[in-house]
Amino acid sequence: MERNSKEQESKKLALGISIGLSIGCGVGVAIGAATDNLGLWIAIGVGIGMGIGAIIGKKMDDNDKKGN
Repeated sequence: MERNSKEQESKKLALGISIGLSIGCGVGVAIGAATDNLGLWIAIGVGIGMGIGAIIGKKMDDNDKKGN
């Protein structure tokens, strides 16, 4: 039973990270294109996006635990 719970938690975390990664990459490309320093800003956007995505995934998992 606990294995299923851990699998659900990792799926929520992966979903959150993928959402954050996509948003961070998009923002990084936009800022990088505007400042003519694409390489730097893609890396910064991806890093920040993954951090925010991990927070989103954890919040989604916590909301599921409160609902059950």
